[in-house]
Amino acid sequence: MLSYLTNLFDQIDFSNLTGIVLRVAGVFLCLTIHESSHGLAAWVLGDPTAKREHRLSLNPLRHIDLLGLLMMFFVGFGWAKPVPVDMRYFKNPKSGMAITALAGPASNFVLAIFLLLGCSLMDGRVIATPVTLALYQFLFTTAFLSVGLGTFNLIPIPPLDGSKVLFSFLPDSAYARLMYYERYGMIVLLLLAVTNVGNGVLSALMTTVFRALMALTGLAN
Repeated sequence: MLSYLTNLFDQIDFSNLTGIVLRVAGVFLCLTIHESSHGLAAWVLGDPTAKREHRLSLNPLRHIDLLGLLMMFFVGFGWAKPVPVDMRYFKNPKSGMAITALAGPASNFVLAIFLLLGCSLMDGRVIATPVTLALYQFLFTTAFLSVGLGTFNLIPIPPLDGSKVLFSFLPDSAYARLMYYERYGMIVLLLLAVTNVGNGVLSALMTTVFRALMALTGLAN
């Protein structure tokens, strides 16, 4: 898994300043959209916690976890600051948490569609200059990163979003028990990353989703 995530971030040429800027901007955009979407979904469902703590903001500095950001840049495995959610505000706590969790990955896929639409509009219609090539590279690569982030977060291992969606289908007693042990999920993820377990499955799934979105936006036949 770790090698897959590292390769995901190797799609940009980081040997020049432009590549570095594109990487920073792309990572910030994907993480910010992902986390603010969690907060927005929770707010719509009745939980004001994220809004009260200014986590609906599109300012990336409100969402970035420094250690997670450094890990993402240099290792390819990272995270953002979790959006605070209080399930007690939801009419149905489990389904509310599931919808809030699903909003993050869903926003990444929607973002990728818009970015790829931008590539599709530019493809063959814009004169190739250093600026337009850099813009195209940013749109395409950030779409790739966004799909990767969304796909990765759908893994049903705590504390990733996929686990919250999966747990919502469990009986209340089992749900409460698993949520209690959520804190240990990161250890499991780190072990999977180090051993590369699931690398092939995750890579194939992400590639399939990305190709489907490319076809949807007219970038692939």
